[in-house]
Amino acid sequence: MSASTIRKAKKLVESGGVSQIEDDLFQIRSSSDPDKSYFVTSDTCECPGFKNFYKFHHGKGLKANCSHLEAIRIFKEESSD
Repeated sequence: MSASTIRKAKKLVESGGVSQIEDDLFQIRSSSDPDKSYFVTSDTCECPGFKNFYKFHHGKGLKANCSHLEAIRIFKEESSD
């Protein structure tokens, strides 16, 4: 995962951009458009970056990821402290 993805994810968490709706359902603000938000679970996101991940990284054995998924991971870590 790129450093910029992690940076964006941390910023989303620190700015209050992550809202937990259910156990495994979150609403996360877009990092590029403050008027948009995405519904995210622990392994899927409706953002364009996640949807296009395999198109850009085809055949490299990577699991799709985006700053929103990473933000959930960070949010859960901080919530459990």
